[in-house]
Amino acid sequence: MEWFYVTPIAGLAAVGLASYLYKYVTGRDSGTERMREIAGAIKEGAKAYLRRQNLTLAFFVVVMATVLGVLYSFYALREGDPLGVYHGVSMAVAYIFGSVCTTAAAYVGMMAAVEANVRTANAARQGLKKAFPVAFYGGAVMGLFIVGLALLGISILYYIFNVVLGWTEIKASKIVLGFSFGASALALFAKAGGGIYTKTADISADLVGKVELGIPEDDPRNPAVIADNVGDNVGDVAGMGADLVDSYIASIAAAMLIGAEIGKPSLTILPLIIAAMGLFAAMLGAFIVKLSIRGNPGAALNRGSFATWISFAAFLLIVMYFSGLCDNWLGVFLPTVAGLIAGVIIGVTSDYFTSIDRSPAQKVARASTTGAAINILTGFSYGVVSIVPPIIGICAATLAAWRLSSAFGVDPFYGIAISAVGMLATVGMTISADAYGPVSDNAKGIAEQSGLGEEVIEIADKLDAAGNTTKAITKGFAIGAAALTVLALFGAYAHLVDITTLDLMKPEVVAGIFIGGMMPPLLSALLILAVGRNAERMVEEVRRQFREIPGLMEGKARPDYAKCVDIATKGALKELMLPCLLAIIMPIITLIALGKEALAGFLAGSIVTGIIFALFMANAGGLWDNAKKYIEAGAHGGKGSEAHKAAVTGDTVGDPFKDTAGPSLNTMITVMSLVAEVFAPLIILFFVF
Repeated sequence: MEWFYVTPIAGLAAVGLASYLYKYVTGRDSGTERMREIAGAIKEGAKAYLRRQNLTLAFFVVVMATVLGVLYSFYALREGDPLGVYHGVSMAVAYIFGSVCTTAAAYVGMMAAVEANVRTANAARQGLKKAFPVAFYGGAVMGLFIVGLALLGISILYYIFNVVLGWTEIKASKIVLGFSFGASALALFAKAGGGIYTKTADISADLVGKVELGIPEDDPRNPAVIADNVGDNVGDVAGMGADLVDSYIASIAAAMLIGAEIGKPSLTILPLIIAAMGLFAAMLGAFIVKLSIRGNPGAALNRGSFATWISFAAFLLIVMYFSGLCDNWLGVFLPTVAGLIAGVIIGVTSDYFTSIDRSPAQKVARASTTGAAINILTGFSYGVVSIVPPIIGICAATLAAWRLSSAFGVDPFYGIAISAVGMLATVGMTISADAYGPVSDNAKGIAEQSGLGEEVIEIADKLDAAGNTTKAITKGFAIGAAALTVLALFGAYAHLVDITTLDLMKPEVVAGIFIGGMMPPLLSALLILAVGRNAERMVEEVRRQFREIPGLMEGKARPDYAKCVDIATKGALKELMLPCLLAIIMPIITLIALGKEALAGFLAGSIVTGIIFALFMANAGGLWDNAKKYIEAGAHGGKGSEAHKAAVTGDTVGDPFKDTAGPSLNTMITVMSLVAEVFAPLIILFFVF
């Protein structure tokens, strides 16, 4: 157990470093009165949305915790456990704790981002080297705090129930599973709601501002511009951070549960120690990014990422070799590295297919010269092609993890689970780079709305272009991580309900595969329709203000920003409930109606279509966005040209792909897998199949 204590130390160190970086960011100058006014409006809008979202979801959390508490109490009592009620209460508390940790971490990260945006814009007045650290450290607060808090939460729960209360490894791991379920359920709501919000505002601002009126993206005359800036924070910071940490927690929980089922205590705590090594590497990588800035923000971020991956592999090798935690340590180390390599492959692929400097984005931009239809067809096709390398990487990692772990005498399901932990261990750096994107995007908007001049806006544009690529890389990484995570959860489910083989000749299994395969496309459609309905309302409001407010187009009147913020907020909270509840209810219905093997088929079908749809939509959306930016930089006629208008239309199609539906799918398949693990033992006890 002495190695176990490395885990809470890593969590506390990350939270402490995040607090230091928060003070660093907030200690910078926030600029002129006009800059502070705009930043204040963004901050208030973001806080208001999260406050209303959390109040809306509080009822759901209480109801779900009560259901879990009652069912697990009955389950434990029927299994002959005299402490059954305590087991049920503990599961309910763990679920609430997971929900609270995700909510708190997302809130802190978002607050750091809204403090960093205006300070980045002001630092840009002194040059790129002054602005970049403020933007990156603003994102690093999110990355380090949310991962540190998650690791600390898991460590505390496991220590209390296994060491203090003396529960078995299996029982303590199931409590961690409850924590993971709470984190994942809230992450799904946060990502879906934030995605609907941000794309409602983004699409509305673009369609009326850029296409209809020909005004710049962040023009202060546009009534939707503040809502658009708010959306960057609630969707791309709070939502995306919750999404990534959901997979992070789930991968650790799955590996711990499989390790406990195997019956080796060291394998139960090993995922925590691996995650701690990744967190130490991420903290080191954050400082390397700061030292690496020369003139290209994207290159600095890439150097930090590669330094993080290399240092993690080195830390892990040292710990595995000298700790004695596992006799067959190569059977754990090699699958972990396989997962890490798969993550790198996915990141590099996303970079190639979405970067503004690469051939696909430039070809989509050239296609825009013939109109929006060819732009969309070209972007769609490259988006489909982009799934090939990640899928091959995921397959290779899965096969490598299975065979390498088996070769060294380690359970192959544990090998797959630990490869997912390896891919996600450095997620602190990944989230930091991701949150940097919306910070720099907001900084550009504040610079433009405050009239800081073309030189400052150009510096903010360089930061923003790098941020757009890092967001695309992060989305691809998150989706690949979710793929390995749900494979690990699938293995944990098979262990829990005692399934050794899946018979594809059984009609119930085939039906389960088709129903599960249906879920990701259905959720995607519901979320994109939600964005469309909400955007219709906001587009009409923006048009109304330009039509009815005298002098607005001439810049002599102030638009009603609050009205657009309110439309985005109400619409997002209204629209997120149905798709999210379906993800929770459908696995339970499948299990009750068709049985435990059908549910296994359901999970398999959802994994396949979920990963394919998520990769396609995330990459295609990023590709359309950067094709538009490439034209805005001066290619094919530049801003205001017919090619630009076609590219804006393509970007409008891609917005809900990459920021709403795509990233929500990996959270959805994780939640469905966790629902299966949490509820299947309970339902099987009461139903005879």
